[in-house]
Amino acid sequence: MRLLFAGSPAIAVPSMEAAAKAAELAAVLTNPDSPRGRSGKREPTEAAAAAVRLSVPVLKPEKLDGAAREAVRALKPDLLVSFAYGRIFGPKFLSLFPLGGVNIHPSLLPRYRGPSPIAGAILNGDAETGVTIQRLAPEMDSGDILAQEIIPLNGRETSESLSLAAALKSAAMLPPLLEAVADGSARGRPQNHGEAVYCSLISREDGIIDWTAGAALIDARIRAFTPWPLSRTFCNGTDLYILRAHPAPPPPAGEGAAPGLVLGVDKRHGILIQTGDGVLAAEILQFEKRKALEWRAFLNGARDFIGTRLGAGRA
Repeated sequence: MRLLFAGSPAIAVPSMEAAAKAAELAAVLTNPDSPRGRSGKREPTEAAAAAVRLSVPVLKPEKLDGAAREAVRALKPDLLVSFAYGRIFGPKFLSLFPLGGVNIHPSLLPRYRGPSPIAGAILNGDAETGVTIQRLAPEMDSGDILAQEIIPLNGRETSESLSLAAALKSAAMLPPLLEAVADGSARGRPQNHGEAVYCSLISREDGIIDWTAGAALIDARIRAFTPWPLSRTFCNGTDLYILRAHPAPPPPAGEGAAPGLVLGVDKRHGILIQTGDGVLAAEILQFEKRKALEWRAFLNGARDFIGTRLGAGRA
């Protein structure tokens, strides 16, 4: 069975590698090279770089137009496998695959259809999430479920750590599913569309901390927005990133303090910051264009930080 694997970010790479071992990987379809880092140098996607390491052809069309379809047709693929490719496949494109297409989605569908399912599970404080492999369908993430497995959550995951867990889970699930598709034994079950929950695209502005929110919600957003867009606030004229934090017991003198006020320190927890509901303990902080520091080292370079009101200005 010949596969076309469509994917772009790092989360897709383990599944792509598993697909290459389980079947014949005709090519990898990915997004075009894009500017990265401060230099703005155009670099390939993580999936493209991995395909090169595997000596697999790479397709990087700007659009899935007629030219792209002809390039795929020439490969004579049997099945399309998609994971975080980031584009919609139209009926003309899907018609190129005699066995259709399957999509890997890092959530327990129909929960968190859309582009940010991992962050969605963290933001909502879910006790579990998972990975779903579904048939590709015209409506986003609505196809019949072919395989689904649970990932339990402990409440301290970041999008980075949960993406890794989902990547490894997906890579383990894909080979037996491909075997079932090849021998015709794969059976799907329809999703309950009435239970569908949707998530939206995350923007850089989502990372701005609203100190009037509660400590638990701010903590969840910090974890959900790691490694991007990261959570930031405004401090004395510059952006300050809160990279790791957790809700903490309020100090005796903190009651009634304004949200965003840096109250003091707790040796067990870190730098204590008042929120709209409870106190947040910041563990790792970083001023813009400077190194990320554990809270003790951070205070050594910001001795007037205690008593500062965060968020007073634009971040």
